[in-house]
Amino acid sequence: MIKLYNTLTRQKEKLNTIEEGKIKMYVCGPTVYNYIHIGNARPIIVFDVVRKYLEHSGYTVDFISNFTDVDDKIIKASHEENISTAELTDKYIKAFFKDYDALGCKRATKNPRVTEYINEIITFIKQLVDEGFAYEAEGDVYFRTRKKEDYGKLSKQSIDDLISGARIEIGEHKEDPLDFALWKKAKPGEIKWNSPFGEGRPGWHIECSVMAKETLGATIDIHAGGQDLTFPHHENEIAQSECHNHAPFANYWMHNAFINIDNVKMSKSLGNFRLVKDIISEIDPMVLRLFMLSVHYRTPINYTNENIELARINFEKLRTAYHNLQFRLSNEMSVEQLDNAVINAINHELEQFEMYMQDDFNTANALSSWYEIVRISNSYTAQDNVNKETLELIIAAFETYSSILGINVKENSNINSIYIEQLIERREQARKNKDFALADKIRDDLKEQGIVLEDTKQGVRWKKQ
Repeated sequence: MIKLYNTLTRQKEKLNTIEEGKIKMYVCGPTVYNYIHIGNARPIIVFDVVRKYLEHSGYTVDFISNFTDVDDKIIKASHEENISTAELTDKYIKAFFKDYDALGCKRATKNPRVTEYINEIITFIKQLVDEGFAYEAEGDVYFRTRKKEDYGKLSKQSIDDLISGARIEIGEHKEDPLDFALWKKAKPGEIKWNSPFGEGRPGWHIECSVMAKETLGATIDIHAGGQDLTFPHHENEIAQSECHNHAPFANYWMHNAFINIDNVKMSKSLGNFRLVKDIISEIDPMVLRLFMLSVHYRTPINYTNENIELARINFEKLRTAYHNLQFRLSNEMSVEQLDNAVINAINHELEQFEMYMQDDFNTANALSSWYEIVRISNSYTAQDNVNKETLELIIAAFETYSSILGINVKENSNINSIYIEQLIERREQARKNKDFALADKIRDDLKEQGIVLEDTKQGVRWKKQ
């Protein structure tokens, strides 16, 4: 039984889906005006794992994650780079997928772009105006927040609390400081579309409401994103969607916590954020993914060199253990019977893994369970005599953890394993010929390339340093 923490109710709830065996899931994607940073990477990785575990549990997941390709930041960046907004967003969507794939994430069922749904957005807004939930003002269209009686239910804020910090900016023509823009009047030089309200473009909040409805329907199972989106973005999505659709918007709301950099909240204003592309040019992308999963998704995570190094060490332990299993499997074995003690221990950890993941997707505990399997595996592969079927069952357990957590423990595809095996054969021949100088040179050359050779009773095995 899967339980997940619902931000809307502030408690863990049993997962009940609208349609049996199927899940409609919407995750707010990036505004594509720059390369993604590690703050973007956390929800990408976290909700990829949620999706993979749900699929592992037998659900068909319709996974939608949008691209915001109309925004003030996009317009500003396109002017700075002296290219059109379409060229800018295409550039950064391509860069997004490069990072996304490197991080081991499964592509979404669909990645809708705002610009693909302008007509639907205009129709959506017009209905809100017709029903009195929104109004036109000098070419802009605003949502009447007070018309939604339970506004604030996601962020647990009352109208009275919100009004104290609200104000009307210069150039706005709101009836109420709490009202928010659905349509923005075009400014000179900006991208724009014709509408019944005049030339302009959508407001940010309306975009996700429309894309979710058009791709998944009026009511969805899970809506997810970063904690910073809870208010006002997700709160406003609920208000406009439920007034338009006359139905609940999402049954479960999931939010991941913030990332700190050296114990300071990551912020562009502080200049302490790091781009994913820069990080994964220095370390294996799987190290960053493991780091992100090393704490529960609702707990803040602290990015430090020390924590990244710990993740690197742990990742190498996982990969080395898997490589050792494959190495032993490639050798002849004389033991015919299963090692029942090992198999029972592995099955126990797999049961623990399921329990941890069913309890609000606790990847931190799930990783601890995998590390225990590494310990069991290392102890078993160190024995002189092992059983083939036992090795295969341990490997299968590794691959279960790997596929759900998305941490690829197989050798880096950039490594030419055939070339390395040929060098190992040359080294072995040199040793037989007592040409130890050549044997040592081959070993040293491989070490310079980050490949470490280990001489064992079963033969020579290699691993990436």
